[in-house]
Amino acid sequence: MSEARIDKWMWAARIFKTRTIAAEACKKGRITINGSFVKAARMIKPGDVILVKKPPITYSFKVLQAIEKRVGAKLLPEVMENVTTADQYELLEMSKVSGFIDRARGTGRPTKRDRRTLEGFTEPESLDDFDFDFDFSEEKEN
Repeated sequence: MSEARIDKWMWAARIFKTRTIAAEACKKGRITINGSFVKAARMIKPGDVILVKKPPITYSFKVLQAIEKRVGAKLLPEVMENVTTADQYELLEMSKVSGFIDRARGTGRPTKRDRRTLEGFTEPESLDDFDFDFDFSEEKEN
């Protein structure tokens, strides 16, 4: 088989969990081949470079073998080559480090753990470091 549909290939190469999600990604303009946006029915052949936008980074894959049947994870090096640049992975690490600060819209409320971490940044270190002696006695001087 020298050609395969892009949505089937991305599912078979384990880039997306389901073929439906792969087809949706094509429909939303997240998949490009050689610089042009593609539809799910687009045929690919060995040698094509596919760019997959999965925010916050863009993955790059080189097609080595056009397949339409899902293969095991150990056989993936025969099917595709990951040619994603190192700066894209640095972008991914930075987004993991920032974590809750750049929450995507619609991901829901921060968890209790997120809130506590955020409070660690916003609250002062300690209130016990004052050198003041306050007299809280209720004595009134006349």
